[in-house]
Amino acid sequence: MESFSLILAIVVVTALAFDFTNGFHDTANAMATTISTGAMKPKIAVAMSATLNLVGAFLSVEVANTISKGLVDENGIRPEVIFAALVGAILWNLMTWLVGLPSSSSHALMGGLIGAAVASAGFGAVHGDVLVTKVILPAVAAPLVAGLASLLATRFSYGIGGKAEGVATRKGYRAGQIASAGLVSLAHGTNDAQKTMGVITLALIAGGSLAPGSNPPTWVILSAGLAIALGTYIGGWRIIRTMGKGLTDLEPRQGFAAQTSAATAILASSHLGFSLSTTHVVSGSVMGAGLGRKGGVVRWSTASRMAVAWVLTLPAAALVGAGAESVTELGDWGTAVVAVFLVAASATIWKISRREVVDHTNVNAVDEAGEPAGVVTAAIAAVTPPPAGTLTADLTATIPAPAATEPAAPAAPPAATV
Repeated sequence: MESFSLILAIVVVTALAFDFTNGFHDTANAMATTISTGAMKPKIAVAMSATLNLVGAFLSVEVANTISKGLVDENGIRPEVIFAALVGAILWNLMTWLVGLPSSSSHALMGGLIGAAVASAGFGAVHGDVLVTKVILPAVAAPLVAGLASLLATRFSYGIGGKAEGVATRKGYRAGQIASAGLVSLAHGTNDAQKTMGVITLALIAGGSLAPGSNPPTWVILSAGLAIALGTYIGGWRIIRTMGKGLTDLEPRQGFAAQTSAATAILASSHLGFSLSTTHVVSGSVMGAGLGRKGGVVRWSTASRMAVAWVLTLPAAALVGAGAESVTELGDWGTAVVAVFLVAASATIWKISRREVVDHTNVNAVDEAGEPAGVVTAAIAAVTPPPAGTLTADLTATIPAPAATEPAAPAAPPAATV
């Protein structure tokens, strides 16, 4: 390492702060269904997820190389550009966490990086082919593919299981759900922790501390893994509630199908170097599992709000990143202004969140009124045949018993005959 300037140290610390927000923002991806179905206690679930996130960070560096070598031109990128990108990503993560929306931390990071790079060096600094093939196309395809796989897996599990709902069956699916949740956590560490590794590596290259084309150093891998693991252990309870209870109602076998499908998709994308959003994958899997069970519902109003957040993530983070980069170009005092703004905005969001605390004690609590399932799934549920034996009971309950008849008045005595 040739040098390590103050701005470079600020960038590394900010990148690890983003990694921390990524951890608690995306805890729901691995553990929401496991917690909502009661397969694991909330605190135990997030502790297991944090540990496996750390392990997953050491399995690959392909996604990190996509970020550090492929998305933007590393030549001419200043460390301040990376700092501005991280500001945009962190603020988007915190805003969506505050309202409980599962959005993509990955796309927030890439949006901030794109916006800051364009503000600094123009549109030529962004590699459009990499953006389309390894970011945008996977973002569109991932929830669809994972959702279809989860739907088919759910129907298959109900098909081979028939109506078996005994204690042994439920325990078996819960054990499978715990195992699949661990696999999602491992995949999340493999995919998402690498994005921070890539950003730190890009900053080290921009600051002259690493040669262009270098892989992430060991200390970068370790620190990124620890940061995302700590954030995961803190638990993004607001988003866990939305993913576990607000999107659909899952049984253990549905949760198992959803998490297995999601883990497979994430691990495959990590191997290919696709910077995939675990949020998109898991959300698609959860919706597919909800539709895979007869009578299952998806709350499309919640799903539509999530979709809007997904569409806005890249441009919103890019705009904030570009604005922050414009201020940092004013010099050291500009960078200091952006840093103060980031800290103040983060503290304000946290203070607002304290007005309604969501933690492990009430994460599974839902509004008594609930949320309407939406026109599509309500119609599906309406035409689904009821289970055998319920029709007679329903008719008995709905058809009122005949009212008791009043005794007839005594007949008048016959008239006397003359």
